Amino acid sequence: MVPMYWLLAAAILIVLEIMTMGLTTIWFAGGALAAAIVALVGFSLAVQIVTFVAVSVILLLITRPIAARYLNDKTIRTNVDSLIGQNCLVTQQIDNLRSRGQVMVKGQAWSAKSLKDDVIIPENSIVKVEKVSGVKLLVSVISLPEKVGPSPDGPKEEEAVW
Repeated sequence: MVPMYWLLAAAILIVLEIMTMGLTTIWFAGGALAAAIVALVGFSLAVQIVTFVAVSVILLLITRPIAARYLNDKTIRTNVDSLIGQNCLVTQQIDNLRSRGQVMVKGQAWSAKSLKDDVIIPENSIVKVEKVSGVKLLVSVISLPEKVGPSPDGPKEEEAVW
């Protein structure tokens, strides 16, 4: 096969990779370039095809896991995934047995459950989002609210409203 066909195939595969950014066609572009070199040397079409397949598979198996690991490190969590690890304020006591609980995180109210069914988390506690299950946040306690006792001045009389 004429090397120009392999180079054209490589160019098309590279353009597809640029359009999709899915790390799927770049490996085959490398195989097409290797087949173009083999075609330039003068090997038969069968050798060119074997070279194309072999180089593509080798590139796919060896370099894709490495490239995917480095590219996935820079992935920014969005939407619900961005809530995991966030601290939030309990706005309604969290009681799994009574199916109650609400937290405020990033300015939005969310239904919440404790990771442990036997733990009741009082209002105004600070909790950390550990997981998301459907539309509920699963949280763990970071700090409980300070207990407020009676004022040292005693109770204040209510003012009459006319």
